[in-house]
Amino acid sequence: VGNYKRTVKRIDDGHRLCNDLMNCIHERARIEKVYAQQLTEWAKRWKQLVEKGPQYGTVERAWCAFMSEAEKVSELHLEVKGSLMNEDFEKIKNWQKEAFHKQMMGGFKETKEAEDGFRKAQKPWAKKLKEVEAAKKAYHAACKEEKLAISRETNSKADPALNPEQLKKLQDKVERSKQDVLKTKEKYEKSLKELDNATPQYMENMEQVFEQCQQFEEKRLRFFREVLLEVQKHLDLSNAASYKNIYRELEQNIKTADAVEDLRWFRANQGPGMSMNWPQFEVRSKSL
Repeated sequence: VGNYKRTVKRIDDGHRLCNDLMNCIHERARIEKVYAQQLTEWAKRWKQLVEKGPQYGTVERAWCAFMSEAEKVSELHLEVKGSLMNEDFEKIKNWQKEAFHKQMMGGFKETKEAEDGFRKAQKPWAKKLKEVEAAKKAYHAACKEEKLAISRETNSKADPALNPEQLKKLQDKVERSKQDVLKTKEKYEKSLKELDNATPQYMENMEQVFEQCQQFEEKRLRFFREVLLEVQKHLDLSNAASYKNIYRELEQNIKTADAVEDLRWFRANQGPGMSMNWPQFEVRSKSL
């Protein structure tokens, strides 16, 4: 009796699990936002450092391509954050609202319906079980009393101080206790039979309510699976064409780095190849 409470509690757990999943997604969205901000800050700082630093030419451009990559990936992670909150989080919130209906007195309508259904299905059987327990207790007490009465009678036969009238009372007590044993045993067996007869209907009624709870839980489990798959799609940037393009472009920029070209440029602009301003003979100006 009362073992159905775990099944009823599962309904309340379902509501709590919706909150847990929303909190989980909300935290992940916050992480995506922070990561996007960190990428942007990193790209800005290092772009300035590289541009002001001694690196030059095509390798400088290749290095700066990493900062461009970070800025673009930052945008994608902000999109992930938006999808998690605006789509996945809201979807769970709306489903929870439609699936669970709060009552004025507290708790959920679905929980109360399940509780009432189980209690109603169990009530007749529980009543008969109580009768069985009472009958068993009475029978066991009668057996104990019978054993005690027989023991007293046996001991009295060896006691010469007892007169026939006292002995007769003890014998009558044994007889009455035996009758009580027979009567309580009959009642106990009858109540057990009635309980057995009521059990199939009890099981059927309980099974019916249980299956309704199973159907409710199945909807939640299937919904969670659906949402988790959508979250996975939003998080998995490896299948996004824009994400692939970022790294394809980054690779191309890095491969355009040409050591020979950079050395040629440096020679022409900072080395022997740069234009020279050799000293020339200058006529003294009359104004001087």
